[in-house]
Amino acid sequence: MTAIYKVILLLSGLLWFSACGGDNSTNVNTNNTNPPPSDSVINKSPKRGLSYDLRYKLDFDSLKSGVSWWYNWYFKTDVTLDYYKDYQMEFIPMLWGGSPSSSEIASVKSFILSHPEIKYLLVMNEPNLTDQANRTPQQAAEDWLIYEKVIDDLAAMGRIVYLVGPAMNWGTMTNYSDPVKWLDTFYAVFRTNNGGRAPRIDYLAFHWYDYGLAAQLDRLAKYGKKIWITEMANWNANINSYEKQAEQMREMVALCENRDDVFRYAWFIGRGTYPDNKYTYLFTPAPGEMTQLGKLYISLPFKK
Repeated sequence: MTAIYKVILLLSGLLWFSACGGDNSTNVNTNNTNPPPSDSVINKSPKRGLSYDLRYKLDFDSLKSGVSWWYNWYFKTDVTLDYYKDYQMEFIPMLWGGSPSSSEIASVKSFILSHPEIKYLLVMNEPNLTDQANRTPQQAAEDWLIYEKVIDDLAAMGRIVYLVGPAMNWGTMTNYSDPVKWLDTFYAVFRTNNGGRAPRIDYLAFHWYDYGLAAQLDRLAKYGKKIWITEMANWNANINSYEKQAEQMREMVALCENRDDVFRYAWFIGRGTYPDNKYTYLFTPAPGEMTQLGKLYISLPFKK
């Protein structure tokens, strides 16, 4: 997804808000969470999420029966609702670009330490797109040491947090449009620079906007990681109606729910500028009001 489109979506969300007033060899440490009482647990997919800058209470009310997590391409959220306890939705922070600043690193650590339910950190959004993180494999190999140190520093403070990324897509970078080619080079450079060891990647992130998701996941199996799909929809030109997008949603969600190598997935997006030329929005402009596609997303079957 292009940077301009993301900026438009995030800015439009702010305007509406103002107007309306894999190798996972270690187990996740759940001792630092405060889950709701078992008798109030919402029966929903633990995998299903949303890539969108959620802000409205009414949006949370509408999503809580079917969505378990979200992120906003940033390392914190300003939402003051008790979204983890009352809505049983996790916010996942993200260090979006390469070579994060010292202030960004300090901020993400502070946010994680003040939110004991957080167990994951997303990093490096679409490095092989020149209008996104825009990091060559060589640059990313250096960046990765910074991300690993964030995780190590948190562990030293008693917080076990898992590293999720890089978020790969088919891209625009010369010689590296293929995410597998970028990843192969990244792994090779990292091993060369670090005594032969592989980068720490607890979950490999991936984006997909076309037909053929299963084949793309099969291509990523070589890395031996659980896949975290942090953006998905179908932007193929043949998808020219909500009805066609709904069929794609059914297929993609069923695939993600039933593949053991998919750890989590997120639909893109909640809402944005209108008209919705990609037929992907889960909400109308009115807070809390879902489109038919949104109602479908939260109601689709899931694997328990």
